[in-house]
Amino acid sequence: MRINSKFVAAAFIAAFSPQALANVTVFACEPEYGALAKEIAPQAKIYNATTALQDPHQVQARPSLISQLRRADLAICAGADLEIGWLPMVQMKANNPEVRNGQSGMLFASDVIENLDIPASVDRSMGDVHALGNPHMHFDPKRMLQVAEEVNNRLASIDPDNAASYQANLDDFSKRWQTATEQWQTKAASLKGSKVIGYHSSFRYLYNWLGMKQVADLEPKPGLPPTSAHLAKLVKVAEQQKPIGIIVASYQDPRGAEWLENRTGVKGEILPMSVGADDSVTDLFTLYDSVINKLLELKSNHG
Repeated sequence: MRINSKFVAAAFIAAFSPQALANVTVFACEPEYGALAKEIAPQAKIYNATTALQDPHQVQARPSLISQLRRADLAICAGADLEIGWLPMVQMKANNPEVRNGQSGMLFASDVIENLDIPASVDRSMGDVHALGNPHMHFDPKRMLQVAEEVNNRLASIDPDNAASYQANLDDFSKRWQTATEQWQTKAASLKGSKVIGYHSSFRYLYNWLGMKQVADLEPKPGLPPTSAHLAKLVKVAEQQKPIGIIVASYQDPRGAEWLENRTGVKGEILPMSVGADDSVTDLFTLYDSVINKLLELKSNHG
């Protein structure tokens, strides 16, 4: 039997190409971090533990999550105790030493950036307050780029043979991201100074970036659903503050916002919390596009 030398050479090259070598598996606690990992490592196997329609605070430690984390080389999560109710249990049962806290395979975005809203002290009377700061940082483009750089570092450490490929992907993402950021800032300039009523502090980093202000919260305390008495108080707040809208994230119950809209005429709006919230939000770029466009529409209708 004659062996085709060209075929053998081609097979050898394919077997040891960067694409073949990159068998990295990424476990993303939230879909925004799965989308970010895809920008840096498009050939990696990426598993999103939650969806944009799911409250990341309230997740069950399902067997499927345990199985996926057991196979992961890198886990990327928001951190700041956002996943405290489920991730430690999944880590323990997965028994994967690579993704334990403190290891290179466990990346918390909040450890990379400067967190907003770190309280001086926390007690039970304050509700479900994040003692380590606000974990919903993915709507700040500068902070997200910092996380992208750390994702690149971790991937290079885990898969050094493909470090150059990851760096090239990061460089390309960084260039496109910074160009898009400038365009978003120009487009959203009219939103500066606008007021909104929100639900939780889900879009705190977005408002901070765009110069907006959340003047009231549908939650009477963090983690508690809207009550009739609290919503009644917000009617006066809406009359005094003149917000452009009542903002609810894609995973939150809109009924409180709908009640307040009916009483005040201030339009309620559901913003996509992450990638996959609807068919148009397929990556981080379209996520920002969608959120900014919806806010601008509210601003335009408000006058």
